[in-house]
Amino acid sequence: MPEMTSDMTWVAMLLPFAAAVLAPWIVSRLGANGAWVLALAPALAFAHFAGFLPEIANGERVTGGYAWVPSLNLSFSWFVDGLSLTFALLITGIGTLIVLYAGGYMKGHPQQGRFIGFILLFMGAMLGLVVSDSFLMLFVFWELTSITSFLLIGFDHTREASRRAALQALVVTGGGGLILLAGMIFIWNITGVSQLSLLLSTGDALRESPFYLAALLLVLGGAFTKSAQFPFHFWLPNAMEAPTPVSAYLHSATMVKAGVYLLMRLNPVMGETPAWEILLPFFGGITLIVGSVLAVRQTDLKLMLAYTTVASLGLLVMLTGFDTEHAVEAAVLYLVAHSLFKGALFMVAGAIDHEAGTRDITRLGGLGKLMPITFAAALLAGVSMAGLPPLFGFLAKEEIYYALAGSDPRAILFTAVAVIGNALMFVIAFAVGLKPFIGKEGPTPKHAHEGPVLLWIGPLTLALLSLGGALFSGLAHRFISSPMASAVDGEAQSVTIGLIPSLGAALALSVLTVLIGLVLYLGLERLRASVDRLVTGLGISPDRGFDHFIAGLVRFSTAVTRLVQNGRLETYITLSFVFIAAVLLVTPIVFDELPRDLVLPRDVDLHEMAILVIAVIGVIAVLTAKDRLTAIVCLGIQGFAVAVIFLLYGAPDLSFTQFMVETLSVIILALVMTRLRLSLSDHRPMAARLFDGSLAIACGLGFGLMLAASTSGPFDGSLSAFFAEHSKIIAHGANVVNVIIVDFRGVDTLGEIGVVMVTGLSILALIRIRVAGAPAAPAMAPTNASAEVARPSKTKGGKRS
Repeated sequence: MPEMTSDMTWVAMLLPFAAAVLAPWIVSRLGANGAWVLALAPALAFAHFAGFLPEIANGERVTGGYAWVPSLNLSFSWFVDGLSLTFALLITGIGTLIVLYAGGYMKGHPQQGRFIGFILLFMGAMLGLVVSDSFLMLFVFWELTSITSFLLIGFDHTREASRRAALQALVVTGGGGLILLAGMIFIWNITGVSQLSLLLSTGDALRESPFYLAALLLVLGGAFTKSAQFPFHFWLPNAMEAPTPVSAYLHSATMVKAGVYLLMRLNPVMGETPAWEILLPFFGGITLIVGSVLAVRQTDLKLMLAYTTVASLGLLVMLTGFDTEHAVEAAVLYLVAHSLFKGALFMVAGAIDHEAGTRDITRLGGLGKLMPITFAAALLAGVSMAGLPPLFGFLAKEEIYYALAGSDPRAILFTAVAVIGNALMFVIAFAVGLKPFIGKEGPTPKHAHEGPVLLWIGPLTLALLSLGGALFSGLAHRFISSPMASAVDGEAQSVTIGLIPSLGAALALSVLTVLIGLVLYLGLERLRASVDRLVTGLGISPDRGFDHFIAGLVRFSTAVTRLVQNGRLETYITLSFVFIAAVLLVTPIVFDELPRDLVLPRDVDLHEMAILVIAVIGVIAVLTAKDRLTAIVCLGIQGFAVAVIFLLYGAPDLSFTQFMVETLSVIILALVMTRLRLSLSDHRPMAARLFDGSLAIACGLGFGLMLAASTSGPFDGSLSAFFAEHSKIIAHGANVVNVIIVDFRGVDTLGEIGVVMVTGLSILALIRIRVAGAPAAPAMAPTNASAEVARPSKTKGGKRS
């Protein structure tokens, strides 16, 4: 496939972020009219990506970027084909209208500038996600969409419901992002590439890998949480706590479709397997039914639309995983159609709420003559959502049935699921797009009237685009549908469906959908009551399950904290050494990496043996000492013995350092122990002594085996040669050891100095902690100082120090 490069794409990617920084200042100067200025950023980005339409339609791809860490094949790169271009145009195009809409909807709000800034940050994150080529960029922008959506959903942070919804969205989508990260690492290890453009050329490498299923499940974990697939669908309706501009943007063109985008992107290399064709249609079909059924239960316009978004996402996932010839084309058409009509309907719902003061459908009616422009936009968008001509949604619905219809049981099952789901969405389409505008005018908190241009320009534009896309379907297919379908399928596709339907099963199913939808719409009140009784009778929901999960997680973390953070230094030290012993011993045993061929010195001189004997005598003296001063002095023997060994083996600098450290340690320990009140005897029970002794032996054995394994292998002198060669040239020092410590390991040495400083401060704090009214410490208490220092003593009042 031919490719072209673009070095200006990064500018288009950064435009929303730059506008986000300026948004508070611009709005503070221009008020609501600042939205016109801020909308220029996404509009310019839209124009940039629209310039790629001719090349992409001719089968080319646009790439570019910069190498970040070439040795690890990490880059900051972008990749634009039919799939990413369509998403980029939806994100920036609808984003432009959303910024304008936010200017009117949030007019007069003291935090309007901050809100539009968050919208633009969200836009930039989503735009970066869909044009990212490298796995690293994809993951960074993936998580950035979760963070920015958290800010938007919880914008009204004074309300508990908003805070809960924001936290829920962050936990679900952010956790899914971590699962996706693991999946991308699997894919990276399997294929050896870390860029999507290269991944698409690996053929069957992923599908034939024994780790394919693991990688697939991890990818689905990220995609399903992001695109609200059952059982993770609950966070999306709760996100309606956000202001309506957020809902309109979130549901039409941005984050909720990120999971669908990922599945479409990976379809050429992970699709067409039994696991793919079972899991995606299964969970997508369940999500379609659950979302559409729960939608008819609602009376709030935004919640009705939110649950149909869940249903639509399920339909998209189901189509992406279906294995028929036209399933991909149907998914592409429906994704575009859904973006147009759902964005318009959400903005209509917000305009109704803004002008009438309520979104309760049971209180709305007769708004058509009061809000004629909004009514026109709502009706066009509703007709498209219902799948009726002459709107783009009709083309999508016809292609869906053309792709699903078949005579085998699987085809019949999923066709029935699609008919039921589409019929219920037909009901919601006219419940939102028609019912509030016809009939008798109902009592509302505010007297409704047509809103300002900023409130209706967005929905009307999207509705007209849906109409134009259907009327000029050939043009839309050439530049949008066919390139996108080709990218998703991995092979050249040509979408040809038009407004004139062909006689056959697809048309029959479409008519059946309309008839069922009309019957259910006329009995909407009874249908709503029936669904409400059904859901209430079940008494369980994933939303409640999330609350129980979070509560259980809090209880578990509290119990763990009480166990490992109980305020006793002895516990902390013990746990640290337990983990050290486990790492040093358990890991080599499990992976069979214990050293076998140890290289022992053949000749040991008498003076070297004498030093070792002194060290052993010092260990015995520490264990048998009757008082602490003796134990401290004997402990210093070990350090001095090690220092002499360094000296004997040609490391005088290291030996000098060791002598200094041991001398200071002995002096400081002696001073500290004389200032602390310590028990006169080791009061640990025998079981504790045996445990501590065993732990000490395990740690010593582990370190010994690690050192033995390190020294038994062939010596690699490349690092020594490097330091010897470059110390004088680069660091201007003749003493190699000093140069390593000060220059090559400067940051590490600074950290060591920091550790010494913190240790000194801790010692000072220990010395200053005195039991109230207690005399100074007695002479030296018996041995086992470290264990007894860790165990706090009780005061008369029962408090510990």
